[in-house]
Amino acid sequence: MSEHTKNLTLKIWRQKSARDEGHFETYQANNISPEMSFLEMLDVINEELIHKGVEPITMDHDCREGICGACGLVINGRPHGPRERTTTCQLHMRSFRDGDTITIEPFRAKAFPVIKDLMIDRGSMERIIAAGGFITAPTGSPRDANALPVPKTCADLAMDAASCIGCGACVAACPNASAMLFLSAKVSQLGLLPQGQPERLTRVRDMIAQMDAEQFGACTNFAECEAVCPKGVKLEHIARMNRDFIKSAILYRPPQASAGGA
Repeated sequence: MSEHTKNLTLKIWRQKSARDEGHFETYQANNISPEMSFLEMLDVINEELIHKGVEPITMDHDCREGICGACGLVINGRPHGPRERTTTCQLHMRSFRDGDTITIEPFRAKAFPVIKDLMIDRGSMERIIAAGGFITAPTGSPRDANALPVPKTCADLAMDAASCIGCGACVAACPNASAMLFLSAKVSQLGLLPQGQPERLTRVRDMIAQMDAEQFGACTNFAECEAVCPKGVKLEHIARMNRDFIKSAILYRPPQASAGGA
């Protein structure tokens, strides 16, 4: 073994399908370069498994540039691993020491059923977006970019919220499996801009209703979500969304039944 490589013990979650109970299996990762990314290390393990005729580990990934969030794994109990503001695909093996034991699991939440091994179904988050994460724009030629002036403070906050990549780390870290940080970021990136004002309150109402339907948990301000967010989305977005939700509940009350029961 080169003095610059590492030998590691990996405890990896294996699960055939959502109906399977699943279990941990132990693998040895030898001669791992510290310059490898975490996913490259798993690729090496999979190549060895394929060579032995063993089914490789299923994991989800796409861009490998930290902008899609599909790579999300729970590494030693922390979504995306030990480094702050780093997605799994940007985590490098220099963050671990020779001889370390690394436990690797999928993001765990009722709303994130396991497809296989380390791959989960994040469709619940997409359905939340579909419930209201858009603006209704009239057809026709686009307006001039300067026709709707946006205060810099609002623009900066909206851009901060828009940095959310929808990876689900906030859900995986939350003891309640709440999606409030994700949802509030998607609400803020539209609600802070002029184009998002006409549907601001109905958007909050509809997206929260969908979140509840997907069986995400409630937010109780543990703040674990902010701590593990790879893009640094702040809790203040949740506070802003809660204020809008209260306004929505007041302004959009369901009609009362008449005294005659009609």
